[in-house]
Amino acid sequence: MNKKREKIALKKKILVTLIILFCNYSQAQTAMANIESRNLTSLNGKWNVLLDPGNIGGWKKFWREPKAQKKTDFFEYSFTGATELNVPGDFNSQLCELTFYEGAVWYKKTFTVSKKKNSRQFLHFGAVNYIADVYLNEEKLGSHEGGFTPFQFEITDKIKEGNNTLIVKVDNQRLENGIPGYGYDWLNYGGITRDVNLIETQNTYIDDYSIQLKKGSLNTILGWIQLNGTKSNQKIKVKIPELNIVYKTKTDDRGFTKLEFSARLKLWSPDSPKLYKVIIESETDSLVDEIGFRSIEVRGSEVLLNKKVIFIKAVNIHEENPMKKSRAFSLEDARLLLNSAKELGCNLVRLAHYPHNENMIKEAEKMGLMVWSELPIYQNIKFSDSLVPKKMEIMLKEMIGRDKNRCSVMVWSLSNETYPGTQDRDKALIALTKKCKAIDTTRLITHVINTQGYTNNAFNVWDPLYEYSDLIAVNEYIGWYIPWQGRPSETKWKIDFPNKPVFISEFGGEALFGNRNVPTDQASSWSEEYQEQIYKNQIEMFKTIPNLSGVCPWILYDYRSLGRMHPMYQKGYNRKGLISENGEKKKAWYIMYDYYKGK
Repeated sequence: MNKKREKIALKKKILVTLIILFCNYSQAQTAMANIESRNLTSLNGKWNVLLDPGNIGGWKKFWREPKAQKKTDFFEYSFTGATELNVPGDFNSQLCELTFYEGAVWYKKTFTVSKKKNSRQFLHFGAVNYIADVYLNEEKLGSHEGGFTPFQFEITDKIKEGNNTLIVKVDNQRLENGIPGYGYDWLNYGGITRDVNLIETQNTYIDDYSIQLKKGSLNTILGWIQLNGTKSNQKIKVKIPELNIVYKTKTDDRGFTKLEFSARLKLWSPDSPKLYKVIIESETDSLVDEIGFRSIEVRGSEVLLNKKVIFIKAVNIHEENPMKKSRAFSLEDARLLLNSAKELGCNLVRLAHYPHNENMIKEAEKMGLMVWSELPIYQNIKFSDSLVPKKMEIMLKEMIGRDKNRCSVMVWSLSNETYPGTQDRDKALIALTKKCKAIDTTRLITHVINTQGYTNNAFNVWDPLYEYSDLIAVNEYIGWYIPWQGRPSETKWKIDFPNKPVFISEFGGEALFGNRNVPTDQASSWSEEYQEQIYKNQIEMFKTIPNLSGVCPWILYDYRSLGRMHPMYQKGYNRKGLISENGEKKKAWYIMYDYYKGK
């Protein structure tokens, strides 16, 4: 009987521990919308850091300031005199000894606050890769998992008048049930990689909103507004001064209201990226945004932008500044990458393989570049783990939550190169697709597949996820990983769901810039001519693809990757770029430039 009671007590203890761990781990809140329009205090700049390769900071309590009580006391850690790193910024590119580091780094920042009455304070992170444990004044605020989406904590009752100490444990170590998981083909940049801000709001503030065209309409604006605070019933105005629009409504007892009104709009497009100043006012708060309006949809096998057929001329981009060899985060970084895409002749950028920073999204919108935004559900995801579907859902909501008002975002891509045939994978991703459609009905949704068959110069393109996708997105590397089995111009295609538009989301091969006048018919030469011929053959093959709606070469720039270590040709870089990491155009760049110019 005693043993039975002991077992029950042990189970209860384990359950309580798990609940405490889960609560601590899930305290990060969904970030409020449009922080640029808020009352911000930047915490960017120099932060002191402690490296923790042995992951001992938890039991040594690095979040506490060590204080000697008597002469015999000593401590084996201190932020005083510690190394400084820039925030935002990855730690890998700032210290040479951390180039390939994957593990824990503790960050510390002290700041001063003058608290105001009738206000609330929030701590907002643009992104931290991968797990962040956040402490304020030696108290844990909570944790966040996921390296590419924003999160926040309310600190109204935790922040002090005067000096405050913020400590963040950042750990970019790969997890078996992480998203992404163990294996992926880009450098795992760790750190506080995007802006950190204190946000001050009114007691009741405008927390979130959606203002976009109604699906299928070119003149009906649909949306909603959500307040946060005790004064939930408020009068609301939505103003578009250029159109002389003042739309009035009122929030309900939940602080929520829907919007619907008509407008004569100049629609956003790559040729005319029109944005309108939109002002949202409640009785206690106001926000200003720049919003464009456009329609994106599929009609049979065609993609329509503003009811007109469009051919997608795209390129893949990683969130890396090739010149700085670091994670991209700034407006300068965004302009470098996006101007290169515009020069190539693109009208869309596929931001692979995770949500990129807001500077990329907003600058693309201003430049007339459509955006394909993607979740890092990449290849080796452990779908059988019960926590993975919940993690995917959180990341989905964070991605959409940040960018739902950005008209440049045309596609939500929910996975890349996952492998069909397992019930866990299909069930999880189909469920995620349905959740995405329930949140946002206005954009295209897709999954990117690379498991199509290729035999006797014929493709067999299939996957159960295509039933739930608006685009048949295919990654194929014929001519590089798989040799041609016939003439490119004679390629045959069998495609499940033949009435849907087809998009070649990746193709290409590797070449080292300047490696010319070597055997041009051998892949092992890593020559520009070999890569160039791949592109010529691919363009011939494109003519055979039924319902082709666009193409997207992999990739714009050579980028850093742990899996690419050939000592002569790769040296830690994936060399599939059309441009080298030093900004030099390879021969294949000119092939794509001419192709896009002709389209």
